[in-house]
Parts: sequence; structure tokens; C-alpha cells
Amino acid sequence: MNTFFKKYFSLFLTVGFVVLLDQWTKWLVRSNIPLNGSWLPDSLTWLEPYARVVFIYNKGAAFGMFQNGNIIFTVIAFLVLGGILYLYNQINPTDWILRLASALYLAGVLGNLIDRLMFGQVTDFISIGTFYIFNVADASINIGVVLLLIGYWRNERNKPSSTTDEMLSSNGGIS
Repeated sequence: MNTFFKKYFSLFLTVGFVVLLDQWTKWLVRSNIPLNGSWLPDSLTWLEPYARVVFIYNKGAAFGMFQNGNIIFTVIAFLVLGGILYLYNQINPTDWILRLASALYLAGVLGNLIDRLMFGQVTDFISIGTFYIFNVADASINIGVVLLLIGYWRNERNKPSSTTDEMLSSNGGIS
């Protein structure tokens, strides 16, 4: 039990923080802004064309694609959660980038899954320019993917390079 706690403590801590932040911000938006309404403090009205808080519901995936696919995305989310929990144990404990990437991705999936299960749709509210409207969970997923790519790139770059002779001998030579 102690080794389980050591292995997963940072994962659960990060996931817990991000999910709480995600659910809290979504609650604030649902409680204070009418559906399809927007908000910006009076002192920041100059930001209106570039950034604002806009309350919408999304029944699809990222960028508003595949609307009304809630059941499919719920099933996929459970599969992703299970996969990340399984694979997290395979990541080297010193590889903090891949561990953080996994935690952020897991938190984002879980945050949006909670919305799908509770409301049948996901609350989105961060609007920047003409880009899609997203939430903290979506941002967490995107940051997790970027960190995952950086982590894998870094690991591949740091692998010892093989010579052609080693590659040929490991493949049994060329016939």
C-alpha cells in the first residue's frame, strides 16, 4: 500500500487540483453568466475583441466537433482514464515531464467526464479571439499533449545512438 501511495501521490495531487479548479470555474460561470452570455470586467472592455468569458454548452469534442456524441465520448473517456492509470505505472519515476503530462491529460479528461455525467454536456467559457471556446479541462488536456510530445522527443534524443553494424547484427544481417 505504501508503494502504491508513493507511485501515485503526485498524480492524484495534480489531478485533484486541476479537476477542482476546472469544476469550480465551471460552477462560477454557470452560476453567474446566462447561457450564451458573456462577461468581462468593466476595466478590461478593451480586451473584448481578443478575450472574454462566454458561457456555452458543448455536446461534442474539442473545437465543437462531433456534436451530440456524448455517449461515445463518455465511453472513450473511461477507456482513456483506465489506459492512463495503467501506463502511468510504466513511466520512469524520474521522468517528471511524462508524469506531469499524464496527470494533466487525466485531469482534463476527468473534468470533462464529470460534466458529461452530471449535465450531459460540457461547460465551456474561455474565449480567445476567434478561436474555439474552451475550459480549464481542455487547456489541461492540450498542455498535457504538448508536454507528452516534448517528453517523448527528449527521451528519443537522449537514447544512445546505434551504429549500422549493431543494427545489422540485431536484425540478423542483410540477406
